[in-house]
Amino acid sequence: MSDQLLYLTELVGLKVHDTHGRRIGRLRDAGLLPRRDPVRVDQFHVGGEMAWFTVRHDQVARISLDGLYLREDHLTPYFEDEYILRMVRDLLDQQIIDVHGRKVVRVNDVTLEVRRENDHDTLRVLEVDVGIRSIFRRVVQGVLPPRWVRRLQHPIPPNSIRWDFCNIVEPDPQRRLRLNISHKALEDLHPADLADIVEELSPDNREAIFSEIDSEVAADALSEVEPGMQAQILESLEPERAADILEEMAPDQAADVLGDMEEEVSERVLQEMEPEGKTDVQELLEFDRKSAGSMMNTERLQLPVTATVDDAFTLMREAEDLPDFLHAIFLEDEQGRLAGAVALTPLLRAAPGTPLRDLATTPVISVPAEERLDVAIELVDKYNLSNLPVVDEDGRMVGMITADDVISHLRR
Repeated sequence: MSDQLLYLTELVGLKVHDTHGRRIGRLRDAGLLPRRDPVRVDQFHVGGEMAWFTVRHDQVARISLDGLYLREDHLTPYFEDEYILRMVRDLLDQQIIDVHGRKVVRVNDVTLEVRRENDHDTLRVLEVDVGIRSIFRRVVQGVLPPRWVRRLQHPIPPNSIRWDFCNIVEPDPQRRLRLNISHKALEDLHPADLADIVEELSPDNREAIFSEIDSEVAADALSEVEPGMQAQILESLEPERAADILEEMAPDQAADVLGDMEEEVSERVLQEMEPEGKTDVQELLEFDRKSAGSMMNTERLQLPVTATVDDAFTLMREAEDLPDFLHAIFLEDEQGRLAGAVALTPLLRAAPGTPLRDLATTPVISVPAEERLDVAIELVDKYNLSNLPVVDEDGRMVGMITADDVISHLRR
């Protein structure tokens, strides 16, 4: 099988011979035409002494480590074609996502198969090579004869991704590479794994991913991305798409990202958001960035102090979006002031009809919305709180700060 394989590093620099066996130049690049055939090398670009010219795949008689031999001498000058993917220029050193390994890898080489068809040789792409063996080939390219390189690389285990698994590239008129991988594969990843992948990609490829994947998945992944990069990603998207993603995020997270964006861009995104989500976010944006209110999440479950265990379960069942960080249900008195908190564990153990005030923790540690942020963080740390209620000047609960909010803030 090894005799039927050629690596792109071996292909580049091969001597090209005409139908009379005379050398007419060296191979400089090879091009795919994905719209015609995503696997077969469609043309070879040969550099002569004065200029480059193009050899079509059906003009090749045979190809091996000994060189490329033509079956026809009528060649055309090379010219740019926006639909051609040149492997050396457009594929080597590009980033791709290995969703199985959940990481971004770099293309170091390409493995091709020599296949005999209709009495002439064709080349088909088998794999992109991403491991140490392919790096070794790149390092010694042009230094050692290819057959020596093949012997020396043998002890190094190969590491490659099959081309049909990649489905990764198609050039556009701007000569960029677009990720065209299965979005379903990305959406099945854990948000933290997807965030790790995104952080290693180029800005164009980040934009490509967040433009296409499900909005909820995009929101979860964006929440895990490094804070400074979150705003950059959303700024690269259309305002309507950015708004869809922000609407899936917790209001405090959405406000943090919007606060990091250019003011003009953030205003356009806010205009595209649905009224309900926009109101919550705008209220948070009005707080000083160094206040407790700026960090709070407005999502919470609240009931009157007269409510029972049955009311609590009804509330949780009917809540459209039950917060992931829910650890307690908060109680309010007749004036709407924070009057207690019922943790979920005693709630689950209580008999039906039990008054919530009998299960509540009082007094509840809380913080005014205008209090300094560092004071709120100290309270979370001092009392080892999962949730810290935030109240207005009249003692009414307006939101809460979670331990996750504090961690995210410290990361910033």
